Amino acid sequence: MNAAPLIPREARVTAVSYGLGAALVTTLLIGIPTVLIPNPWFSRMEPVRPQDYVFLALTVMLTAILAASYALPAACPLHEGKLAAGGFLSFIAVGCPVCNKVVVLALGASGAMSYFAPLQPLIALVSIALLGSAIRLRYCAIRTARQVPVPGTSTTT
Repeated sequence: MNAAPLIPREARVTAVSYGLGAALVTTLLIGIPTVLIPNPWFSRMEPVRPQDYVFLALTVMLTAILAASYALPAACPLHEGKLAAGGFLSFIAVGCPVCNKVVVLALGASGAMSYFAPLQPLIALVSIALLGSAIRLRYCAIRTARQVPVPGTSTTT
């Protein structure tokens, strides 16, 4: 007896392509302006910290997982708010504290280094928590949708 795969092949291929596309876009949208990816268009006043690469990698991975879930057949909410907030907070968390105009305007350059820079790892953790929460909610909804029988089908054999 061959059981049907839990996820159809087309959905798996689409999920992988969504995930890879989201990973690439996230890497470029966060990595280029924050100069985690060296480029001629942007510069940093403070050097990149190793933790910035870790937070970028975690953000890319979680965004890819979340994007892949959009390909799975289920009627569940998209959680764009958590995705947008998670991505924005990640951008803020890995960026140069002195290069952030709003922070420098509010706190001054020394305040940005004294107060904002130490908060950036916490901001990154909040970002990761939001993305993780969105993933958890989506997969719970997908799992619930899979357990609901399709009208017109029989569960007995």
